[in-house]
Amino acid sequence: VRFSSPHIDMADFREVFAKAKHIAIITGAGVSAESGVPTFRGAGGFWRKWQAQELATPEAFARNPSRVWEFYHYRREVMLSKHPNPAHIAIAECEKRLSKQGRSVVVITQNIDELHRKAGTKHLLEIHGSLFKTRCTNCGNVTANYKSPICPALAGKGAPDPETEDATIPVEDLPQCEEDGCNGLLRPHVVWFGETLDPDILTAVEKELEICDLCLVVGTSSVVYPAAMFAPQVSARGVPVAEFNMEATPATNRFR
Repeated sequence: VRFSSPHIDMADFREVFAKAKHIAIITGAGVSAESGVPTFRGAGGFWRKWQAQELATPEAFARNPSRVWEFYHYRREVMLSKHPNPAHIAIAECEKRLSKQGRSVVVITQNIDELHRKAGTKHLLEIHGSLFKTRCTNCGNVTANYKSPICPALAGKGAPDPETEDATIPVEDLPQCEEDGCNGLLRPHVVWFGETLDPDILTAVEKELEICDLCLVVGTSSVVYPAAMFAPQVSARGVPVAEFNMEATPATNRFR
């Protein structure tokens, strides 16, 4: 590991870490990159001829729920073959060891891939939702869903190749709510572009940020809001923030 920044002092970090009772770990896409999780953002990040920001919107879903479901079905199927990497495992292990000493660790993640959960993290706040949860557009019910395929009509669909024809699945054959007599159209329980975060989750995050005495920022560039505000907020209270990233980010100089 090459330390490019002048203010890295591992001894200082170890000392703070040894004393911390409530550690908040904020994670993003960088933690999942090594597991081979595609993000569909930036260069080369296309599914068929679209980038995530063209599919992951309420408008795209209203216009073409079949196409959006093909995209998410593809992502779910890809994730079923991916495994936590040493970063996820170190974070889960940290929580496990520290809890034996009566110390708490919470993971606040922007990732929707559930790899933290797979690695064994118990105290997890998924601020952008999860690929493996659905929400009913009719009754609002949220449920965990690990079915593969998620519904019969999506079996074998979702190929990412730009030549692939859209499956144009009728709405009644897309995933449907199983609550008594509802049958509403389900959507992925993820926060799409232009949507706000779940206020209950945000409240839970705020509580954790108020009590933490050490904050780790791991694999996130601290530019996506509101997560970009979390660490600076902790830092403003004088609490140490340690950033673990491959390169300097816009936030680097604002932290200790």
